[in-house]
Amino acid sequence: MVLGKVRVLAIYFDSLNENNLPVFSGGDLVSGRVVVEVTGDVRVKSLDITARGVAKVRWTESRNAGANTAYTQNYTEEVEYLHHYDTLIGEERDDSCPDESVTVLHTGLHEFAFSFNLPQMALATSFEGKHGSVRYWVKAELHRPWLLPVKVKKEFIVFEHIDINTPLLLAPQAGTKEKTLCCWFCASGPISLSAKIERKGYTPGESIQIFAEVENCSSRVVVPKAALYQTQTFFAKGKGKQIQQLVSNLRGDPLSQGKSQSWEGKLLKIPPVSPSILDCPIIRVEYALVVYVDVPGGLNLSLSLPLVIGTIPLHGCTTRTSSISSNCSTLSWLGLHERPEAPPSYSDLAISEAQRRDCLQGCDRSDGDREDQGSLLTYITEFRYLPPPLYSEVDPYPDHVEVCSATDVRRPDMCPSR
Repeated sequence: MVLGKVRVLAIYFDSLNENNLPVFSGGDLVSGRVVVEVTGDVRVKSLDITARGVAKVRWTESRNAGANTAYTQNYTEEVEYLHHYDTLIGEERDDSCPDESVTVLHTGLHEFAFSFNLPQMALATSFEGKHGSVRYWVKAELHRPWLLPVKVKKEFIVFEHIDINTPLLLAPQAGTKEKTLCCWFCASGPISLSAKIERKGYTPGESIQIFAEVENCSSRVVVPKAALYQTQTFFAKGKGKQIQQLVSNLRGDPLSQGKSQSWEGKLLKIPPVSPSILDCPIIRVEYALVVYVDVPGGLNLSLSLPLVIGTIPLHGCTTRTSSISSNCSTLSWLGLHERPEAPPSYSDLAISEAQRRDCLQGCDRSDGDREDQGSLLTYITEFRYLPPPLYSEVDPYPDHVEVCSATDVRRPDMCPSR
């Protein structure tokens, strides 16, 4: 920016991510510097910075009030998340006091550091939509006597982190639907659809594994498909405005009458998209995987499975556990019974006498008492091949009861602390 002797007024942030972008989250320290370059001596009343974070929605609707009367209704709403003000040069401005002190900036480059903390609260993630936005920025204003102020504004990004490793977002999503097509010239049977995904939470760049089963008993050729949708909802003056956008999709093979198709982990990649926004009172960003059967000349049969796009990716151990549990539960989800593998029988444990003696020789090498070793050896030898005792609710070895007299029966004290 060039204006008179002020050649440059710029804002730089100290912390940048791998893409050279200033990215922060709730509670983080935002720091940087304001750079002022002047070509001559400049008298400055103050250099102020203002940091703000605002969620804002706006749209218009046309309405008819009569035969020849129309008007436009505006819907606007705003929520403020951040407001920070600081003075880097001079004192806080007071328009009612003209005799303010003046600071002279000499020819050259000048840097002024600033810092502030983001609020320790749930901040809305930065977002740009058709009818609303969530923006965070820092604005610097250089005020000089009898001249217009020089201003510059620079935005930064805020992410409200969503950890997809929570139990709620690790839960699988599934559903089943069926519909029957009827027409006057032919008999048509039902179309059934079952779909499942291994979890509810994902991060951009991941692939969704889709398990689906489609059976076509109708007389039409149908096509199974899947699509990932983003739904933006804006609220203002008690009314909502909704927009749905296609993010990614895939297509299966056509199915003729009497045919079926199974998707055993068909992959749908999630492109770089904005995370879900669930806590903002005026803007919501939600996602859903829609698995559907495209029926020509009729209404599609569809299943909607809600998703949450987070910012903290899945942990490595959780990924393996989730995949195993997903694969193991696929049979039960498709209606097949899972039979656990029985443990091996004790009669199948064939151990030779030489192996048994090799295992027991280690007991003779210990430094303990020979008599104790002999007792241990006898115990191991006696119970080496015996199966565990049968379960019984009646104790086969009751505690010893001491009889003191004909009417006095004293049982052993089961609570030694008394």
